[in-house]
Amino acid sequence: MIFLRYLDLVILALALPVFLVAGFPLLGWGAAAVGWLAQRAIQLYANRKAVAADDPRKTVGIITGSMIGRGWLVALIIFAAGLQENDAGLAAAVLVIVLFTAYFTVSLILRPFENSDQSI
Repeated sequence: MIFLRYLDLVILALALPVFLVAGFPLLGWGAAAVGWLAQRAIQLYANRKAVAADDPRKTVGIITGSMIGRGWLVALIIFAAGLQENDAGLAAAVLVIVLFTAYFTVSLILRPFENSDQSI
């Protein structure tokens, strides 16, 4: 189960050799990696704060704000990479879409098996 929970991070690590061998811009991989890891760290922090919150409105606010903010953060990082090099922005965007798809799919699969008081 641990492998599945972090499948997106495994894919991110495996993407580096693919980028190197295929000659894709490393700036794209770097931008995707920075954006993805930053948003995952923010998500972990926000989820802990939301679980600790006593007020349901505060919990919803933390989770909602986190989701919107993390999306913007990743989008701005991809945009910045694209401003430096068009191909890097495209590569970063495609990699983030792959990472999000893996993360979201695994989240849907594992959700029924999680303890309700461990995560949001």
